[in-house]
Amino acid sequence: MKINLKRKRQGKTDYKARMIMLKSGKLRVVIRKTNRYLDVQLIKSEEAKDKIIVSTSSKELMKKGWPKNEEGSLKSIPAGYLTGYLAGKKIIEKENKKPVILDIGLGRNTKGSRVYSVLNGLVDAGVNIPHDKKVFPSKEKIEGENVKKGLKDLIKKIKGEIK
Repeated sequence: MKINLKRKRQGKTDYKARMIMLKSGKLRVVIRKTNRYLDVQLIKSEEAKDKIIVSTSSKELMKKGWPKNEEGSLKSIPAGYLTGYLAGKKIIEKENKKPVILDIGLGRNTKGSRVYSVLNGLVDAGVNIPHDKKVFPSKEKIEGENVKKGLKDLIKKIKGEIK
């Protein structure tokens, strides 16, 4: 009787998908959602070890001007877009236009989701990543106008501070 690997049994790793990504030899942009934040990492695999090159969390938006009273919304679609944009600027600074692939792990592949708002931010920052524009959230959702008025100006201000 065959016993599956521990992380596969726990539902944490899809080894087949991981192996396909590792065989490509490209850098991976890993997007993970926690209970409070969105995390974006640029990872390079070397000899069965993952090395983190760039790491960004939506928590960093607080330093860029995200309002303190909106701290609970740091995993929203607008915050995801800005986190992706911030991570994209860091990636361009370090790796300068090298092609990367998206790794969402076992996260759901849902059109217009927070993960794809992060991807939209990465693409707008200039990261060379294969994508289909159909999966991006609508402009209204990214600007947060469906949730709160004035968020569009805040996004422009924060985006201006990210260099």
